[in-house]
Amino acid sequence: MKCGGTPENETGRVAFYYWSILGLWLFFLAVWVISSLGAKKSVRDRAWSRGVVLRLIVVTLILFSLRLPSISHGLRHATLYLANRNAALGAAGVVLCALGIGLAVYARFYLGSNWGLPMSRKANPELVTSGPYAFVRHPIYSGLLLAMIGSALAESVTWALALLIFGPYFIYSARVEERTMAGAFPEQYPAYRERTKMLVPFLF
Repeated sequence: MKCGGTPENETGRVAFYYWSILGLWLFFLAVWVISSLGAKKSVRDRAWSRGVVLRLIVVTLILFSLRLPSISHGLRHATLYLANRNAALGAAGVVLCALGIGLAVYARFYLGSNWGLPMSRKANPELVTSGPYAFVRHPIYSGLLLAMIGSALAESVTWALALLIFGPYFIYSARVEERTMAGAFPEQYPAYRERTKMLVPFLF
């Protein structure tokens, strides 16, 4: 059953959602590339090398899956039926994506030079527990997952595939990083972990 609106209105709405989501993610990528220039150097070890390999595997799987004709055809039809045919759902998705990107960028700048790639170890690390880190221990991951949910609602359910892949990856990365931080801050970090959640305030 269609939600109201002329084909011209639906086409304009689809274009708006598409360019909004694309613009938000391009903004995120631009911020990440520029801000990474001032980060502390990472300590290269075997764990760091495994992390690089894992990231390459994840990216390869996403690109391969999206290029399969049967999957991309099905996702395209599901998108037209679910997301772009419902104005309220699409608008909510854009808002969620903007909030997620905003949280990730805010947390990135709040972390400052201590930021690093997932599962990397920084030279002379500092324990940041204020700002967005007072509520969750990994607000950058939280923001990116929220942005993916919003993108799936507003632009394409293709983003649900990215969410299914990156969700477990972020959780795995968070656990590895927490073991590293617990070793670097054996007194402060256990107390910090006790009073905060990993990704979702008050829940998880």
